[in-house]
Amino acid sequence: MQIVVLDGFALNPGDISWEGIKKLGDVEIYERTPEEKILERAQGAAILLTNKTPLNREIIKALPELEYIGVLATGYNVVDVEAAAEDEVVVTNVPTYGTNTVAQFVLALLLETCHHVGEHNRAVKSGAWTEADDFCFWDYPLIELQGKTLGIIGFGSIGQRTAELASAFGMEIIAYDRSPEKKKADPAVKTDKVEFVDLMDLYRRSDVISLHCPQTEETEGMINKVSIAQMKEGVIIINTARGGLIVESDLAAALESGKVKTAAVDVLSTEPPAASNPLLNSEKAIVTPHIAWASLEARERLMKTVVQNLKNFLEGNPINQVN
Repeated sequence: MQIVVLDGFALNPGDISWEGIKKLGDVEIYERTPEEKILERAQGAAILLTNKTPLNREIIKALPELEYIGVLATGYNVVDVEAAAEDEVVVTNVPTYGTNTVAQFVLALLLETCHHVGEHNRAVKSGAWTEADDFCFWDYPLIELQGKTLGIIGFGSIGQRTAELASAFGMEIIAYDRSPEKKKADPAVKTDKVEFVDLMDLYRRSDVISLHCPQTEETEGMINKVSIAQMKEGVIIINTARGGLIVESDLAAALESGKVKTAAVDVLSTEPPAASNPLLNSEKAIVTPHIAWASLEARERLMKTVVQNLKNFLEGNPINQVN
């Protein structure tokens, strides 16, 4: 069984093992695959594993031996799942592996906006404390989270875990979800400390807004000058979901005007971003390089599920199938 990993580096830069995959077939692992090399490298493979390397209709139709595509992530928009289904190619993803680590990263971003630990560390190391007249100093306002309102857009597993962590800091939690009644009726979902509201109400009431919804036709560009105008003065916006949820030029303008106090984003509309991206040039934006998912523990869970997905497929009982 020929297995080709098209872009394995992000999942495994060398600190975890491919052994589980190697036990299942003849494996060729590429760290990255440029677009012009996709078809060449995929030829003859029955199994393709991809993270962000796109597999469009044209590619899929040109691979008659292809039986299975395993996405090394939760989002599977890099694969034309309809074309795959037409050719009876099974496509799987890896859900929920990053719930804890992404929610933790949301709080890391939020705490950085509240205390600017990194900036104060750099100031101290550059001599600012040594030269200070007083026993302490701070270069930014310091913010306490107790009593602040966190608005969560999208109350899936990561949104739910984020709510739990934020509640521990004494934050009030409101949430917008496409299926609030379903969430309330699910005994596995903790909703006792969550108030479900409509989107406009969330915009108006939130001190902090955290995005946890998928990028769809309905949600693309949902954070824009119109929605920002509905928000509180000095709102904080956090995005660990998808960069395309935000109109970045509108957010940059709102940061410049002070309408938005801080934006902390782990994702951008184009990745890697162009140097001209307006959020890269905003002093009020914290931008991290799409790493909320990437703790060692989360990647180990991801790899374990990738192996299990493939095992189940080979045994004729696919799991986590998305097409």
